[in-house]
Amino acid sequence: MTSVNFANDLKELLNGSNIKMQLSVPQLVEAATSRGEAVLTREGAVKAETGKYTGRSPKDKYMVEEEISKDKIDWGNVNRPISSEIFENLYAKVINHLKQKDALFVFKGFAGADPESRLAIQTITEYAWHNLFAHQLFIRPTAEELAAHEAEFTVVYAPTFQADPAVDGTVSETFIIVSMEKKIILIGGTEYAGEMKKSIFSIMNYILPEKNILPMHCSANVGKEDDVTLFFGLSGTGKTTLSADEDRKLIGDDEHGWSDNGVFNIEGGCYAKTINLSRENEPQIYDAIRFGSVLENVVVDEDTRIPDYDDGSLTENTRAAYPIEAIDNIVTPSVAGHPKTIVFLTADAFGVLPPISKLTKEQAMYHFLSGYTSKLAGTERGVTSPEATFSTCFGSPFLPLHATVYAKMLGDKINEHGAEVYLVNTGWTGGEYGVGSRMKLSYTRTMVRAAIRGELQDAEMETESVFGLNMPKEIPGVPTEVLNPRNAWADTAAYDVKAQHLAKKFKDNFEKFGTVDPAISVKGGPTHN
Repeated sequence: MTSVNFANDLKELLNGSNIKMQLSVPQLVEAATSRGEAVLTREGAVKAETGKYTGRSPKDKYMVEEEISKDKIDWGNVNRPISSEIFENLYAKVINHLKQKDALFVFKGFAGADPESRLAIQTITEYAWHNLFAHQLFIRPTAEELAAHEAEFTVVYAPTFQADPAVDGTVSETFIIVSMEKKIILIGGTEYAGEMKKSIFSIMNYILPEKNILPMHCSANVGKEDDVTLFFGLSGTGKTTLSADEDRKLIGDDEHGWSDNGVFNIEGGCYAKTINLSRENEPQIYDAIRFGSVLENVVVDEDTRIPDYDDGSLTENTRAAYPIEAIDNIVTPSVAGHPKTIVFLTADAFGVLPPISKLTKEQAMYHFLSGYTSKLAGTERGVTSPEATFSTCFGSPFLPLHATVYAKMLGDKINEHGAEVYLVNTGWTGGEYGVGSRMKLSYTRTMVRAAIRGELQDAEMETESVFGLNMPKEIPGVPTEVLNPRNAWADTAAYDVKAQHLAKKFKDNFEKFGTVDPAISVKGGPTHN
């Protein structure tokens, strides 16, 4: 086994002559383009391609088995164990690999907008554009904060270092390894920058519950009456799009904490999907992509340097990273009060779930634990067409602790603060994927705004028969036939069959939780077999 002194090795690396410390955005843009890592678009964004891996690699993510954390972590397909020996050997190789590079880029910042619970982090990257990504996505320190900054967690990112599975004990050349004891995230063999973002989120999902703070995979915004809304949902369900509302101020687009003081953003930027992006449908996101933004795998015209957001030839998972300040309507700092409305977003490829339904407390807990959506193409390596998936708490890939820890915290906070909870289907209507069509964004916006304004609390409802969901009969601006999914199908008998099929998937999935309060498992879920 290689002898590793983590503190000394890291200090030596950071003191190397090749270190470029805390470069400005223009300096990083200049470095990324001059080094051939990226090109500039017409608007001044940096466009980079990530090669083989255009999404996260969940099967290559590991957590080191260590005394301080091994009894807390929910080990399994999400949290895959790896030995300290394998981690230390790979760490030593990566450090040696990085020492040979002509330049390394370091960003120091924070995760968590609430100073009481923020985490000081640093990223050491081989690519300038990866450091620009970190600069835009995490919270940037003031000059005073930077002078006193002492990193509690370090990301060491070496995309050009590839593991040898036969020698290094990994399943592929790619690895994302988290050590809670050494406070290091080691990434290699992939150029997909999102691995940095989600690794830090995983860390916060471990740390925050110990402080009685609920970490959440959600976006959040706040209205003029200080009414906070949370949007839970996996990638591609509309978190970023729906929280970017010109009539409300954005708190954050993806990751938040809910403390006794209220809600705060974990990040300092946004990581928006850009496939089919248009100014007409998503003006705030479209206009946020400017100088200093990072475009990932977006096709750009070689001559005009104009991005083609409709071109998914590299991947459907095209992305833009930009600082939250690029959005006009934001809360500064990114903190607000307790939520009044909570929206669970799902992209149902079966076309079964209503476009909006008001949940009872039991249904809210059931659907939070279920975390149903359809995994969309490109979000993860190997996914080429939509698949039904259940992601506990709408974020199971990032949860080191058992799901019930987060679910109980959410339930307690809903009860304490009286938040209204809605299930919103941004997926298919009038038939399943390939037959029906995607729900119109304009309809979804209208429905969500009605819920936020409280207009659905006393609305006349009808109950969907399979899942027992309460659906409003009428919402101004939305066709009545859309509100009840069964009515949107030309063949209602086919809808009934598909609805029962999906209900069985829900019930089969829920069995993994074992004994759950019948008020949740019976009253919250499908009413038929």
